Amino acid sequence: MNSYAPTAVGGPLWTPTTRSLLWIALIGIAITLWRFWVGLGPSTGLSDGYPWGIWIAFDVVTGTALACGGYAMALMVYIFNQGRYHPLVRPAILTSALGYSIAAIAIVIDVGRPWLVYRIPISVNKWNLDSALLEVALCVMAYVVVLWIEMSPAFFEKWQNESDSGWASFSRKMTGALEKSLMWIIALGIVLPTMHQSSLGAVIMLAGPRLHPLWHTAWLPFLFLVSCISMGYGMVVVESMLSSRSFGLPGENRMLGRLGKAVAGLLLVFVIARFADIFWQSKESLLFSSGYLSFMFWLETALFLLPALYLLFAKSPASAVGLLRVSVLILLAGSLYRFDAYLVAFNPGPGWTYFPSFAEAMVTIGLISLELLVYILLIKRFPILSGAKAAAAVRQRGES
Repeated sequence: MNSYAPTAVGGPLWTPTTRSLLWIALIGIAITLWRFWVGLGPSTGLSDGYPWGIWIAFDVVTGTALACGGYAMALMVYIFNQGRYHPLVRPAILTSALGYSIAAIAIVIDVGRPWLVYRIPISVNKWNLDSALLEVALCVMAYVVVLWIEMSPAFFEKWQNESDSGWASFSRKMTGALEKSLMWIIALGIVLPTMHQSSLGAVIMLAGPRLHPLWHTAWLPFLFLVSCISMGYGMVVVESMLSSRSFGLPGENRMLGRLGKAVAGLLLVFVIARFADIFWQSKESLLFSSGYLSFMFWLETALFLLPALYLLFAKSPASAVGLLRVSVLILLAGSLYRFDAYLVAFNPGPGWTYFPSFAEAMVTIGLISLELLVYILLIKRFPILSGAKAAAAVRQRGES
C-alpha cells in the first residue's frame, strides 16, 4: 500500500489544544442561545442601515472564500487534469465542508426568523428568480451537501474495517455507489461555488451608490470569483503546511510551489481587471482623494501584488517559509477586499454606524474554534491527510 495514501493521523483526541477549542466553542454556543432568546437588536450592533455585520461579511462572504480550497483543487485536478495534486484534494474538501457548514450556521444565526430557513429550497412557487440572494442561498445549501458527499469516502474507508459486518458491508456498497456517481458529484462541486461566489459580488453590487465607487463595478461578480479561487489555493498551502508541522507529516513544498504560477496569474488578473475598470469608468481621481478608503484600496492592491511578484520572480518559491508567508498575504488580500466591499466601503447614509458587539465577536470566535476542533478530531480518526504512514515509518526507524 502506498505509504503516502490518505490515512488517519492518530493520537489522543483530547489534548490541551482541543480542550481549549471546545471551551471557546461552548462559550460561543451559549452566547448564540442568548442571541436567539433576546433577538438581534439587544445582542448585535445591527440596524436598518447596517442589516448585516461580521456574521455575514466575515463568517459568510469571507469565510466561504477561505473555504474554497476544495473548489480550487477540483478545478486543478479534474478540469485541468493535474493528477499530481490529488493528495491535496481530500484535506482541501474537508476544509471546504467545515467552512461552508460554519457559514450556513452563521446565516441561521443572522436571519431574523431562522426557523423558516427550511422554506427556501422547498417553496418553489414563491421563488423570486431575479434575486441574487436566492441563488446564493440555494447554492450554499446544495454545496454543503455536495461537499460532505465528496468527503464521505474517507468515512466509508474507515468503516469498511469495522467489526460490525453489516455496517462494513453498507460502507462498501456506498463506496461503490459513490465511485459510479463521482463524475456528477464533482461537476456539481464545481458549478455551485462558481455560481454563488460570483453572486456574492452581485449582491453587494446591488447596493449601488451606497458602495464606494472604487469598489462598485459591474465586474464585482468576476472579481469575487477570481479572488475566491486564489484564496482557495492560499488556504490549501496554509492547511498543508500547518498540518505537516503540527503532526510531523512529510512536507509537500515542491507540489505546492508548482501551484504558484497559476496563483500568480489569478492575482494579476484581479489587479489588472480592477484598474482597467477604474480607468474605463474615469474614476482614477478617487484613487488618492477618498481619505481612508484610498488607503484601504492601495493596501488591498499591495496585498494582491506582493505575492504575485514573489511567486513569479523568487529564486526558490517552493521554500516553506516563503510559501507560507505568500499564502497568508493572499488570504489577507482576498479577505480585506471582501470585508471592505461589504462593510468598510459600504455607507448606507448619514446617521448610520456599525461596530460589532461583544456577542457578535464571541459567536464568530466560537464558530472558528468549533471548525478547528472538528477538523482536528476528523483527521485524527479518518484517512484524510497524506503521508501519515510515511511519517510513522520514519519515526519508527529513528526509534530503532
